[in-house]
Amino acid sequence: MLGHRLITKQTPKEGILVNEVMVAESVDIKKETYFCLLLDRVHNGPVIIVSPSGGTDIENVAEKTPHLIKTVPINIFEGISDTTAYEVASFLEFNDNLKPKVVKEIQKLWQLFLNIDATQIEINPLVQTTDDQIIALDAKIQCDDNAKFRQKEIFEKHDFSESDPKEVLAASHNLNYIAMDGNIGCLVNGAGLAMATMDIIKLHGGEPANFLDVGGNVNEEQVYQAFNILLSDSKVKSLLVNVFGGIVNCGTIAKGIINATKNLKITVPLTVRLEGTNVIEGRRLLENSNLGIKFAKNLDEAAQKATEGM
Repeated sequence: MLGHRLITKQTPKEGILVNEVMVAESVDIKKETYFCLLLDRVHNGPVIIVSPSGGTDIENVAEKTPHLIKTVPINIFEGISDTTAYEVASFLEFNDNLKPKVVKEIQKLWQLFLNIDATQIEINPLVQTTDDQIIALDAKIQCDDNAKFRQKEIFEKHDFSESDPKEVLAASHNLNYIAMDGNIGCLVNGAGLAMATMDIIKLHGGEPANFLDVGGNVNEEQVYQAFNILLSDSKVKSLLVNVFGGIVNCGTIAKGIINATKNLKITVPLTVRLEGTNVIEGRRLLENSNLGIKFAKNLDEAAQKATEGM
């Protein structure tokens, strides 16, 4: 496997180069089930999702045999009680003599969920072996990014070798960046505004090259780094800055734009739409910079100018 590319439903078409192989003890499986702890918006808290049809694609189970999926909300003050855990074990169709082991495993997984600030612990499969042991055989675990300060040991193990270098660089500057296939680079503040900006670019016949959200507490250096990341994509032929200043100060954005334009020697067309806090000062700074920036009064005009000639 080493040196070859692994191709599955969860990898890109070209697959992922195998650099490491994990060796684990083999077990003889008698029964496979599915168990998941998940933070769920619908239930406004953690839930247990289980199915007696483990070891398979759980999405197919949910689509074809929904009666084999059970969702159990968890009271965050009470945790997973013995009663709830036994109910789950019964749904998973474990026989009575094994239920105490299953209950113990479920409650240990709940403690792990709490201890590592998890948003998801998915066990597929949770198995019964031929010697009647209950083992979490394979797992997918996600931790809350907001808990990095508590879970330093976990986050320090993050392997960035398969990540887009631009996304890694953006994260190091507290920027949210996702690469796309288009040629219009987008710098915005706020995820909702980013989505709206990408939509209106497509409405005007353009294709966004990225999702880049500088957030609400952005400073000049972050604006500079945002431009640096955008321009590192050779596909980018036009730049659109769309900022609605609430917490963000438009003056700060303007200074960052001027600094980036001068020092990065931006040669592609740059369209800027600013509104909100300190917008008059922001526009004045940009207008007096003599940098050949295209200004837009609203989002529709900004998209039109950004897509000109694309």
